[in-house]
Amino acid sequence: MTGLEAVEVDYPGRGRALGPFSLDVEPGEIIALVGPSGCGKSTALRLLAGLEAPSRGEVRRASGRGETSVVFQAPTLAPWMSARGNVALPLELAGVAPGEARRRAGEALARVGLADAADARPAQLSGGMAMRASLARALVTAPKLLLLDEPFAALDEIVRRSLADHLLTLWAASKPAIVFVTHNVEEAVYLAHRVVVMTRGPGRIAGAARVTGPLPRPPGFRTSAGFRETVEQVSGLLAEGMAA
Repeated sequence: MTGLEAVEVDYPGRGRALGPFSLDVEPGEIIALVGPSGCGKSTALRLLAGLEAPSRGEVRRASGRGETSVVFQAPTLAPWMSARGNVALPLELAGVAPGEARRRAGEALARVGLADAADARPAQLSGGMAMRASLARALVTAPKLLLLDEPFAALDEIVRRSLADHLLTLWAASKPAIVFVTHNVEEAVYLAHRVVVMTRGPGRIAGAARVTGPLPRPPGFRTSAGFRETVEQVSGLLAEGMAA
């Protein structure tokens, strides 16, 4: 099972940034991490991605090529490449023949509604389109674990909601495990099976809330009683975490 076991992260001159912190990620599960700024949410994501090592504790993760994909807040697309070229890149790096990589990239772009923009450069894409291209690039290798670090934070509310539905539709096709970092409580509850709330730094777990209801979400889910009750539960845990 992918996860973190009693991890702690210390930075020289800054002290403890995270932990002790434990998180189990079940196959196909979507987990949202919420917590105060500076609590270590992104640090936990980097541990799961293998981008840094804990000072103490254990990280359990799939180590094969393409097993884990990461999407950051900025789309991080190569500006000199087309959308198709950007999405094909991880496949080519994995040894897939260029023609096959570009074919699969075109299919991935079509799944996120960007078939007509496959030849566009990143500068020609809107913020929402660039993030969809980043999601296509992250999912084109069919990862078992997808890590998302506030990918919608810079976008307006209408685009955020649209991309949340895009993400859930994409998840339903192959059901990777997803760990999603966000400051937005409603976004967390809408996207996740489980919302994990962290205390202020160094982050520990203040509590967790299970979200009932089908994924992808049906129309009107945001106005349902269950959704509103879970939002209030998570908000209460967040207030407790900030006071801890």
